[in-house]
Amino acid sequence: MTATARPTPTAPPPAKPAPRLAPSLAAQLRHTAHCVRAVEQGRSLSDVMPEVPGDLRPGVQALTFHVLRELGAARALVARLVQRKPDAAVSALLCSAIALLLLPAPADAAKGEEGVPAPATETKGRPAGLHYAPHTVVNQAVDAARQDRSTQRQAAFVNACLRRFLRERDGLLSSIAGDPVARWNHPAWWVERVQRDHPEHWRAVLGANHTPGPMALRVNRRHTDRSAYQQALLAQGLQSEPAGADGLVLAEPQPVERLPGFAQGHCSVQDTAAQLAAGLLLDGREWTAGDRVLDACAAPGGKTAHLLERAELDLLALDVDPRRCERIHQNLQRLGLRAEVRAADAARPADWWDGRPFDAILLDAPCTASGIVRRHPDVRWLRRASDVDQLVRIQRQLLEALWPLLKPGGRLLYCTCSVFRAEGSEQVQAFLARHTDAREIPSAGHLLPGLAGVHDEFNDNPPGGYDGFFYARFDKMGA
Repeated sequence: MTATARPTPTAPPPAKPAPRLAPSLAAQLRHTAHCVRAVEQGRSLSDVMPEVPGDLRPGVQALTFHVLRELGAARALVARLVQRKPDAAVSALLCSAIALLLLPAPADAAKGEEGVPAPATETKGRPAGLHYAPHTVVNQAVDAARQDRSTQRQAAFVNACLRRFLRERDGLLSSIAGDPVARWNHPAWWVERVQRDHPEHWRAVLGANHTPGPMALRVNRRHTDRSAYQQALLAQGLQSEPAGADGLVLAEPQPVERLPGFAQGHCSVQDTAAQLAAGLLLDGREWTAGDRVLDACAAPGGKTAHLLERAELDLLALDVDPRRCERIHQNLQRLGLRAEVRAADAARPADWWDGRPFDAILLDAPCTASGIVRRHPDVRWLRRASDVDQLVRIQRQLLEALWPLLKPGGRLLYCTCSVFRAEGSEQVQAFLARHTDAREIPSAGHLLPGLAGVHDEFNDNPPGGYDGFFYARFDKMGA
């Protein structure tokens, strides 16, 4: 009898991994409230956000940015919804939920369907993907309160406050309409200073801070030219428009991993206002590798790199923070550029200067950062009115320390990412009054978010407008 071979059993197909569920809105709201509370306690979002779990971070960052852009209104509404001020954790959660409820609900909310993120489109300049049905926001905020030890006993209170807001929304919004902090979502001192400094444009400046700035790239002209890089972007399905001498503004923000050749140094992310520095300092003369240039407050190195992309220079980049100097090294290495980088205080030349004068100095001075609030919405809530005078003193000290280091015939470019005149035109006038050997060269002056500068050559706005910046160039007489 012939034995019959048994068929070889086939292995069962591998089980498909269970799809990863998107983080719940409740989890995101809980971490968003923690971030908002941290900012209210004086911590920068740059320090706080890395503490958020990685899978939650993109959503939490988008939510937190939105809440901080609406925080003045949200705080005013919370004050009208409660008889007694809640503790900080509950207040931060209420503000976070109310900021979401201030956004238009998705169109299908009226049909009674479960709230889901709206399609990825902008609604009146507001962020994409944050539009939820009102009852979804309320339910998820209550769940967030229950999940957190610091708020779990107040979950019913959170529910009552948010439901009252939905019932009385129109009346509550009318009640805060006359509050400038709620209307403009900036501290009162900030609103007053911008009104005084820019009486014709203050509404546009404050309004521009309510929406995100566009993503701008600086093409590394040592690796490629702008036209070729724009075509490389287009091949990846990424639309862009030229801006300035080396810039491209993307139609939509993208992760840097999607940018062709980013790791190889073909481009950098840099706002169009910041890209003006290299041309304002270098244009108008020929530069050689023997020309000494100082970038006095260089980290993270964007302007340093742009100078080196534009010309062969003997460049010294300083920053007072050794950790930030490491960022300069990393950026230069990616871009294939070289400079001497030192951790030192530019205001104390005796500690680092070798006595050889500089042909040009870039002083991107520490400032309030009041011009980049659309990208860093926490800045407006972190700053205090007293910070302005303190930073003006630091800027003056740096100007006084660095001016003697400049050759006769040399040039110094002073800039701040600020819209406050105390850090711009007023600082310049005071400097010129002290130094009769300084001659101001027409430059960009005050650049305001969404508006052009004060000189004709900067009246053509790039797509999405400039960040707020100030530029002034001084030439040293006596050559």
